[in-house]
Amino acid sequence: MTMLRFISTRLLGMLLVLLVVATVTYAIFYLLPTNPAQLACGKPCTPDNLARAEEFMGTNLPWYQQLWEFLSGIVTGRTFGHGAAAVVCSAPCFGYSFQQNASVTELIVSRFPVTASIAVGAAILWLVTGVSGGVASALKRGTWMDRTVMTVAIAGVSAPSYLVGLLAILVFGFTLGWLPTGGYVPLTEDPVQWFTHLVLPWCTLAFISAAIYARLTRGQMIEQMGEDYVRTARAKGLAERQVISRHALRNAIIPVVTIFGLDLGALLGGTVITEKVFSMQGIGALLIDAVHSVDLQLVVGFTLFAAFLIVFANFVVDILYVFVDPRVKAVA
Repeated sequence: MTMLRFISTRLLGMLLVLLVVATVTYAIFYLLPTNPAQLACGKPCTPDNLARAEEFMGTNLPWYQQLWEFLSGIVTGRTFGHGAAAVVCSAPCFGYSFQQNASVTELIVSRFPVTASIAVGAAILWLVTGVSGGVASALKRGTWMDRTVMTVAIAGVSAPSYLVGLLAILVFGFTLGWLPTGGYVPLTEDPVQWFTHLVLPWCTLAFISAAIYARLTRGQMIEQMGEDYVRTARAKGLAERQVISRHALRNAIIPVVTIFGLDLGALLGGTVITEKVFSMQGIGALLIDAVHSVDLQLVVGFTLFAAFLIVFANFVVDILYVFVDPRVKAVA
C-alpha cells in the first residue's frame, strides 16, 4: 500500500505537469497574433476563404473552447470540419498538420523509430563507458589511468556534437571507408545495415555524454569511498569487489540515474543536430521542417509529446529510486 501510494502520488504529479505544459504550449502558439487558419487559407486568401478555414480548424471558437477541444482531443480524438470534407484525428490526437495532410501523431510515430534507435543505443553506450570510466578513474586516482580518462572526458565535454559528428564522418566514412556516412535502414529490413548506419551517431553522442557521466561518477565514487560505511564493510572482512559494487557504487550511482533518465527522455524527444549531421529523418528533423514551414499544429503537438517523454522519464527515475536508494524506500 505504501508503494502504491508513492506511485499514485507521482502519477498525479506527472499528469498535473503535463496539463500545465499542454495549456501553456497551446496558449503560446495559438493565442498569439499568428493565425493558423491564415497559414492554411491558401493564396489568394479572401475573407470568405479565411472564415471557412477558421471554422474548419475551429479557430473561430472562444479561446477556452479551443483549449478544451485541444485537451479533450488528446484523450478522445477530434474531428475537424463537417460532412464529407471532415477530417478525423483519432486519439491520441496531438493536432492535425493541414500542410502535410496527416495527424501529428501519425507523423511522430512514423519518425520515432529513427530517433529511438539513435537515443537508446547511444544512451546504453555512454552509460556503460561513462560509469565504467568514472569508477576506474576513482579507484586509480592519481595514476595514468585517472589522468587519461579525465583528459578524454574534458575533450568530450568541450567538443560540440556537430564537430564530433563531422570528424567521425571524415575519418571513418570518407578516409577509412569503414562505416556509412549517413542515412537510416530500418531494423526489420536489414539488421546489419541498421547497426552499421547507427554506429557513428551512437559514438558521437556517447563520446560527449559519457564524458559528463565519467566525471560525475568519479567524484561520487571518491566521496563514497571515504565514508564510514565503506570502512566498516572492509573491517567486516568483505572483499574489495563487494565493497565497491554493493556499497560505494550503489550510492554513487544515484545522481547518475537521475540525469540518465532526463537525458534519455530529452534525446527521445529529438536528437536534432545528430539527425541533421547524419542525414537521418527522425522527429528532430521533423521539428526543424515544421518550424521552417510555420506548421503550428505540428510544433504544438511535437512540443507536448517531447514534454511527455521527459516527464515520464522523470517518473521512471522516481520509481527506480525506491530500488536503488534504501533511504527513499523508507520514506516512500
